[in-house]
Amino acid sequence: MTTRIGVVTFPGSLDDSDARRAVRLAGGEPVALWHRDRDLHQVDAVVLPGGFSYGDYLRCGAIARFSPVMETVIEQARGGMPVLGICNGFQVLCESHLLPGALTRNDHLHFVCRDQRLKVENADTAWTADYTAGQEITVPLKNGEGGYVADERTLDELEAEGRVVFRYLGGNPNGSRRDIAGITNAAGNVVGLMPHPEHAVEPLTGPTTDGLGFFTSVLKKLVQA
Repeated sequence: MTTRIGVVTFPGSLDDSDARRAVRLAGGEPVALWHRDRDLHQVDAVVLPGGFSYGDYLRCGAIARFSPVMETVIEQARGGMPVLGICNGFQVLCESHLLPGALTRNDHLHFVCRDQRLKVENADTAWTADYTAGQEITVPLKNGEGGYVADERTLDELEAEGRVVFRYLGGNPNGSRRDIAGITNAAGNVVGLMPHPEHAVEPLTGPTTDGLGFFTSVLKKLVQA
C-alpha cells in the first residue's frame, strides 16, 4: 500500500504543488488537503508548504493556525503523526505552538532568495533519517520573515535536547538566533525549517537533489512503524 502524504493548501500557499511533486518523486502518494476541511483523508503524514497564507496580513502563519484543518493536524501531531512545516509552514507550526519560538522579519529587512548551505544537526527525526549528522546539504531559501527567534532559555533547551535540526552555513541569511534553520519537537515527529527542500528534488530544476531525503525519510519511517 502506498504511503499517503497530505499537503495543505491555505489561501496564499504557493509551494503546495512543489511539495506534492516531491512526495511523488520520493515514492509516496500526495494528497491535496484544503484548509477549511477538518478531514485529513487518512493520510499518514502532513506537509505545511511555503507561501503567504492569508497574505501574512497579521503575522506570518497567525491566521492559518486557526484554519479548520489545523485543529486536526495539531491533534494528530501530538499523537505522533509526522508533520513537516516549510517556510510559511514553519511559521504556522510556531504559531500553533507545535514548535517553540517565532519567525521575524529578516534582520537586513530585505527578501532573500538564494541556494543555501545547511548543516544537518539531527538525523534522528521522522523527516531527516536519510541524512547523517554533520552532513552538509544545499537547498533553496526564499523569505522575508525568516529570522528564527526564541528566548535564551528556549534556545538553550533546544541545544541541550538536540532539537536543532539544521543550521545555516556560509553566513546567516536572515538573523536567525544561533544560525538555526530548522528545529523539531521533543518527539521528533514535527519538524519546521525555513529553507525549501521541495525545490531540490530533481536535477532539472534544483541546485541539488539534497531535499529529496526529507520525503524518503518519512516514507521509510512510516513503513517501519
